[in-house]
Amino acid sequence: MMQNAGKELLSIISLTDIKCAVIAVGDYTWSEDATTYTLKVGYNEEELKTFFNSLCSTTYDSGYGGQELFGTVWLNDGTWLTRGENDGSEWWVHHSLPEIPILLKI
Repeated sequence: MMQNAGKELLSIISLTDIKCAVIAVGDYTWSEDATTYTLKVGYNEEELKTFFNSLCSTTYDSGYGGQELFGTVWLNDGTWLTRGENDGSEWWVHHSLPEIPILLKI
């Protein structure tokens, strides 16, 4: 199933949630042939627009086969997104720091 990388990301978060990001599109994780999109901490509006427009012009097959989209998106709330994959099916996974269990608190 063909997916638009930008629209997929926006289905999970708002652009204003992004602190920084690095996303690569290719046949293997960070291969030389991969196209990499970066958004650095402290980006300006034009850099955000360029980053998002690049993602919106990128489609990939999110179905069976090899993973094609790799990366991490750090969010302003201290959480982050990474790519999940199983048999070539892929998606964004939202991570946050786990609660510290009571037995570890003094």
